[in-house]
Amino acid sequence: MTTHALLQAFKASKPAFGAWITMPGVLNARAVAQASPHLSWVMIDCEHGLTSLQPGAAESIQAITGLGPNAPSPLVRIPATGFSNSTSWQIKYALDAGARGVLVPMVSTAEKAREIVADSRFPPGGRRGFGSPFTHGVWGINAAEYLKSANENVVIMIQIETKEGVQNVGAIAAVDGIDCLFIGPYDLSLCLGYPPPSPDPHPDVETVIQDILKAAHKEGKKCAIYCTSGKQSLKRAEEGFDIINVTSDIGAMAESVAANLVAAVGGESGAAAFRY
Repeated sequence: MTTHALLQAFKASKPAFGAWITMPGVLNARAVAQASPHLSWVMIDCEHGLTSLQPGAAESIQAITGLGPNAPSPLVRIPATGFSNSTSWQIKYALDAGARGVLVPMVSTAEKAREIVADSRFPPGGRRGFGSPFTHGVWGINAAEYLKSANENVVIMIQIETKEGVQNVGAIAAVDGIDCLFIGPYDLSLCLGYPPPSPDPHPDVETVIQDILKAAHKEGKKCAIYCTSGKQSLKRAEEGFDIINVTSDIGAMAESVAANLVAAVGGESGAAAFRY
């Protein structure tokens, strides 16, 4: 079977560092995926990014897994929020495309979390339908092997980024089948009435972030967070976060261009103001 770097990081009990893919195209996805041996995963963002679920995410996943045994695990954030009832078919599209995991934004209740688990698991563990002629090939196995192993190997991640989600975080974390609570610090800050992180969140939001981390670990679940720099990511790893986004394609590109131009004109600092 094609390797699953994120699951390998889980088993090794070490932080799983990743990168966000916001720009469309297989060449971009492949370039990000092979940028560093320290990448355990990449997130193809179909919510705020420019990649479509079909055929965009499927093509990007093929490009990433085609890198071979050292490829990071391709994950997909679906476009629909937790306020929508239309997440089921989007989860199906992402997983049928061969994603190693799915991220659902703005999950606010345990009921919604249970629905997501059901949509991500084949019977008897859920209600996911089977029929794609492509999925098992992307995993490097046959259809029977995929049916047997998918429920154990697909990572189910949900975002806690609403006031209601914070209030229900204990019940959400306790839902069987949820693998990870993912903290979106930007929407979380806004929903709680604070400005977005710049680059760090407001102290009151930071308190909530630490509470979510504790709630996840109390139920034996992983906790993830979106960061925008290596320095910030190191701090979160030291705090005990399991899955950490380090940078994004557009953020890294813009920062690199700005830093090199500052150096070219003789500036003392290569730090860019642009972060996303």
